[in-house]
Amino acid sequence: MLDAYARRLIDPPLNRAGRAMASTGITANTVTLIGLGLGLLSAALIVLGYFGAALIVLLLSRIADGLDGAVARATQKSDFGGYLDITCDFLLYGAVPMAFVWHDPSNDAAGAFLLTSFYFNGASFLGYAILAERHEMETEAQGIKSLYYSNGLLEGTETVLFFVLLCLFPSAFPALSWVFGCLCFLTATLRLYGASKLFSDGKDH
Repeated sequence: MLDAYARRLIDPPLNRAGRAMASTGITANTVTLIGLGLGLLSAALIVLGYFGAALIVLLLSRIADGLDGAVARATQKSDFGGYLDITCDFLLYGAVPMAFVWHDPSNDAAGAFLLTSFYFNGASFLGYAILAERHEMETEAQGIKSLYYSNGLLEGTETVLFFVLLCLFPSAFPALSWVFGCLCFLTATLRLYGASKLFSDGKDH
């Protein structure tokens, strides 16, 4: 829901930084993997209970996640680069909740619910992208992407803000996860409903 607005603010400085980084020879895929490494380090810090440090590293990871696209735009975009980016994002989205469960096993029920909601939401997102590609749909509402980014109640910006809240208030993980998980289920359900109206061809699959 907030991605389109966030992009208007962050894309100009990211594009400038991306051009500068591209001039050094660094590739977009390298930046993507650096971002993933930082994200996994953040998860490890969460497991150990260093939430302040985890938050800082997490934010650096998300900056890298924005920079990889800026570097790609300054050099040459590739389909694999977009695929690598979304795969690394989904891995991070699973690693952070898992880290809170590993830190405190009493978070297991809320963590399982949250991860299930992420799985459902991610499947609805990627499935929609496949159908949009088949129907030659295009959008740049969330920036220039290698695949179709359907909008929704919860998007990347909201997920990052949620992770920030978890790091700031780790004891609230269960309550925050139940709420955010419900919103993820709602987002996926609405996307599924929208796809049924847009892509229905009268046949069951």
